Amino acid sequence: MSETSAGEARPVAPGTAAQPGDPGTPGAPEGSASSADLARRIARSNLLVVVMAFVFAFLIGSLLILVASTEVRAALGYFFARPSDTFVACWREISAAYTDMFRGSIFDPNGFSRTAEDVRERGGSGLYVLLPALAAGLTPLLETLTVATPLIIASVGMAVSFRSGLFNIGGTGQLIAGATAAGYVGFAVDLPPVIHLLACVIAAIVCGGLYGAIAGFLKARFGASEVISTIMLNWIATYALAYALTTAAFTGANRAQPTSPSISADARLPLLAGEDHRLHAGLLLAVLAVVFLWWLMNRSTLGFRFRAVGSNPRAAEVAGIDVGRSAIGVMFVAGALVGLAGGVHVLGTEQRLTGSIAGSIGFDAITVALLGRSGPVGILLAGLLFAALSTGGRFMETSQGTPIDLVQVIQALVVLFIAAPPMVRALIGLRSVDRPRDPRPRRRAAAPTAVASASAGTAAASAGAGADAADGGTAPTPEGTAAPPSSEEDPAIGPPPADSPDDTSKGGTA
Repeated sequence: MSETSAGEARPVAPGTAAQPGDPGTPGAPEGSASSADLARRIARSNLLVVVMAFVFAFLIGSLLILVASTEVRAALGYFFARPSDTFVACWREISAAYTDMFRGSIFDPNGFSRTAEDVRERGGSGLYVLLPALAAGLTPLLETLTVATPLIIASVGMAVSFRSGLFNIGGTGQLIAGATAAGYVGFAVDLPPVIHLLACVIAAIVCGGLYGAIAGFLKARFGASEVISTIMLNWIATYALAYALTTAAFTGANRAQPTSPSISADARLPLLAGEDHRLHAGLLLAVLAVVFLWWLMNRSTLGFRFRAVGSNPRAAEVAGIDVGRSAIGVMFVAGALVGLAGGVHVLGTEQRLTGSIAGSIGFDAITVALLGRSGPVGILLAGLLFAALSTGGRFMETSQGTPIDLVQVIQALVVLFIAAPPMVRALIGLRSVDRPRDPRPRRRAAAPTAVASASAGTAAASAGAGADAADGGTAPTPEGTAAPPSSEEDPAIGPPPADSPDDTSKGGTA
């Protein structure tokens, strides 16, 4: 390899080893190596997969919006005459739908401007205009936080079971158990204000935990699959609540409607944004639940046992961990957290028991936990995102007439894309991240050159040896063996001894 001047690229033959100046080697410039490593980490990160999953989901959702739009279908009827009308109609429909989704979930600029104008007409100025206008504009965000509160808490419970190797599908049943216990204590038991609220929360935690521990006991004692048992427990809790709402113990005097009496005022969670908004103190419990997940799984001995059993049950058993007891503990903790979500939902948002108290929170919690990779920060962000889709979808349906089922389609597509990271990377042209190039083809390309060089060298050596033999020198040796050096060829060996038989009997070398 020839020397090159400073600053020029060093040519490297195919199949040769990397040189110190090449990128990615110890002698490479720090800037190129660090940028290449950063790009490789970004391509392999889960964050890129999540972001692109939402991008593709919203793109497919946009196509569904166009299909459902009558204006777009009408413009397509004369597309070849005036194609601009079709593009304008497509842009108008997509932008209006997603703008309304933002207005219904995060910030309402129209409400902000209307409130500001009303306050100015009444003689207000400065902060007297800004604060009421901000309160009106942020009303959708407060509703999003209200919807996200029980969803985040339930997702934390699901994450505990997922990270411990148990696939808990019983979020709905555990949530109903916690909500039923909290609701019954809330309207049927008379206690002092603060104690009453604490009793309702504790009842939700205990009942949810016990209901989840049933599946853990069945798995530890009889080897029953937690997937099947939790699904069946969902239906048991659903129909048990439906039956309870037909009895006098849960409906009181009003037995005609399957609803319970309202929760006592001293058992409700306090409101955080005034009487005009539904946001309550359950949001603080959601933040505490996220912190508890981080502490339990990363800093506690109990969490270490849970993770050890989830990673390798046999190795954990050899290490002295009771796998059966761990399964019961995992399901109790998971059920307690999901039950707390049900208690927060009935004490803060619904304030009474109904047959549909669980809604879709139990199954949405599974999606949020998987989307957040069962981590505290991921669950928090995924819960807020799914709540924003829910509240924004309802506003989009009332404002634009777009079916709210579109939100369900987007959520399902997000889960589908996140479940297949290689597919997402292939769609954005990063297939090589999951299938790196095999370096062996380069070696095969260089092999013929090396074989040809070796053959040429062998032939030259054979020809030289034959010439020496013809001149009275050494005879050619068989191919693949080394010829012994003679004293004439190698001066380091020196002449043979004087009394050598070869010198006395023959004049040449043997």
